[in-house]
Amino acid sequence: MKKTVEQIFTESIEVKQGTLKKNLSQIIGAAESIIKAFKGGHKLFFCGNGGSAADSQHIAAEFVGRFQKERKAWPAIALTTDSSALTALGNDYTFDIVFSRQLQALGQKGDVLIAISTSGNSKNILEAVKEAKALGITSIGVTGGSGGQLAALSDIAIIAASSKTARIQESHLVIFHAICELVENTLA
Repeated sequence: MKKTVEQIFTESIEVKQGTLKKNLSQIIGAAESIIKAFKGGHKLFFCGNGGSAADSQHIAAEFVGRFQKERKAWPAIALTTDSSALTALGNDYTFDIVFSRQLQALGQKGDVLIAISTSGNSKNILEAVKEAKALGITSIGVTGGSGGQLAALSDIAIIAASSKTARIQESHLVIFHAICELVENTLA
C-alpha cells in the first residue's frame, strides 16, 4: 500500500508539472478572458459531467463567494445544478443538449464558458461549445489526453498531460485554482 500511495503522488506531481509546461499561456489566457468578461458586466458559465460537474459547481462557487480575498460576488453559473432543467431537457429532447439549451437561454455575447471533459469527446460538452460559438461566447475547453474534439473546437484549450481520469481531474483542480487566483489578484 505504501508503494502504491507514493506512486500515485509521484505520478500526480509529474502530470501537474507537464500540464503547467504545456499550458501556462493558455491558463493565463483563460484568466484574462474571464477578467475581461467580468469587467464588461458579463457572466462565466461552467459545464461538465460526473466529477467535472462537481468541479463546475466548486469553481463557480469560488467566484460567487470568494477564493482567497474578500470582494464582491462575480456572476458564475454552473449549468450542472438545475435538476429540473437537466431532467426536463434530457427527457423532452436528449441529454446531448442539456447544457447548450441552458446556455442559449442564459448566455450572451461577451460571456465565457468553461467546458470540462476529461476525454474531450462528451457530446453534451461539445454541443455547449458549439452554442457558445453561435452566441459569441468565449469557450475555454479543459480536458486531458489528446484533447479530443473539445480542444479543436474551443477558443482556448487547456489539456492535462495525462490520459488517466484521476490524474486529469487532479490537474484540472490546480488549473481552476490558478485561474481563480489570477482573476482575484487582478480584480479584487
